[in-house]
Amino acid sequence: MILVDSHCHLNFPDFKNDLEAVIANAHANNVKVMQTICTEVEEFDEVSGIAEKHDNIYCSVGVHPNESAVKKAADLEFLLSKVSHPKVIGIGETGLDYHYETSDRKTQVESFRIHIDAARKSGLPLIVHTRDADDDTMNILEEEMKAGEFKGLIHCFTASKTLAERAIGIGFYISLSGIISFKNAEDIRNTVKDLPLNRLLVETDAPFLAPLPHRGKRCEPAFVKHTNQKLAEIKNISEEECAKVTTANFFTLFNKAKAL
Repeated sequence: MILVDSHCHLNFPDFKNDLEAVIANAHANNVKVMQTICTEVEEFDEVSGIAEKHDNIYCSVGVHPNESAVKKAADLEFLLSKVSHPKVIGIGETGLDYHYETSDRKTQVESFRIHIDAARKSGLPLIVHTRDADDDTMNILEEEMKAGEFKGLIHCFTASKTLAERAIGIGFYISLSGIISFKNAEDIRNTVKDLPLNRLLVETDAPFLAPLPHRGKRCEPAFVKHTNQKLAEIKNISEEECAKVTTANFFTLFNKAKAL
């Protein structure tokens, strides 16, 4: 069984003292591939450096919506200048976050559209963060899709069934985190139950959102096995079958990564 953590943050301070052990623990738990995500222009060299040093660790390039107005903006030229890097397989994370609003909405939207353009021009998948912004997120994605096709996913899905269906309707994938194991996430589980398995990925968003039985602890890529286990339970299939399909989905979407 091979698992993929499609979204984690290995450069974050939480892993500063034991990154190699964290990666080894992931491998020991069948998590053979990871994508470490860029959230600021200033951290790209660090994120890509981790990917360069490790086989089967990939990275993205982008600016998180919460950072779009408080840190250096990612213009189209910067994003496109990084897509030829052999380990860069995605654009983002980008999107809209109306929960914290550390960046104003206008700037978030502008940054989101720039990232979409970079995904369209590069052919790399768009990695979308959306929180408390379902309608605006999907309206922009649908509008931009009409202007020129691109591919992508909604990461760390916590939104409505309507958003999931609209996202899948434009050809997007949905990535599930440890949240699907939380006791108060029954609505999300009910939504996931009805989503097509061939459009689902798994992730940790480590160091955040540790799934049960590690709730409240630092999350790490090894824990994606628990998300896979919960998804298999929701879908009433074996863990092996769930891992096989979600791993295949990852390599279909992020097709710059080398399939194992």
